[in-house]
Amino acid sequence: MTPEEVGQRLVALLAPVEATATVSGGQAHSRATVDVPPHAWRAALLAARDDADLACDYFDWLSAVDELSDGFDMVAHLWSTARRHGVLVRARVPRETPTVDSVVAVYPGAAWHERETYEMFGIDFAGHADLRPLLLPPEFEGHPLRKEFVLASRVAKPWPGAKEPGESEAGGGRRPIRPPGVPAPGEWGVVPTPAGAGGVGEGPRGGTPARPTRAARERPARPASDDGGTA
Repeated sequence: MTPEEVGQRLVALLAPVEATATVSGGQAHSRATVDVPPHAWRAALLAARDDADLACDYFDWLSAVDELSDGFDMVAHLWSTARRHGVLVRARVPRETPTVDSVVAVYPGAAWHERETYEMFGIDFAGHADLRPLLLPPEFEGHPLRKEFVLASRVAKPWPGAKEPGESEAGGGRRPIRPPGVPAPGEWGVVPTPAGAGGVGEGPRGGTPARPTRAARERPARPASDDGGTA
């Protein structure tokens, strides 16, 4: 079956549920992509597994995408070892109450993936009996793969992307660049960073850095030596 036929087949199986079939990019590696409402999440994966034409017997992976105010996109990739085709199933859940039904009973291999997605995005899987921490310590607060989560390690450690190849650690040349995942100074923390202290395009609320005064740019006077000689 072509990706178009796979998507259309799954949409037909889910009727009267409103589902939409498209095809992902990737040319020879493109996949049928079927968007379903959250309440049909489990039914979509079950239909893809049990239909003789689709026969998606292999669960590949499950994760989510943070779409900010639009919520989270749940994504699962299924594969048919007999038919040699795959399908991406997606469902968008609201940010306020991100939850879908667990599919562990459909694909037992989804248990690990649901635990990771719950931990990293804060998405609940109704019916999952063991949503305990998988990768982070129990005392960890927050969900690291949400876009509002500040990656503290990128604040504390220089970002390699701020340097050109061959540029020395002590060398100047370019002002530091704020790495991805780090808010502009003044956007987080209790003490806003003064203008210009954070690098290109920084300053309070991410404004343009202030230019240094002429006095600040002038070279300080060289101290005279005690014996009157030259240094």
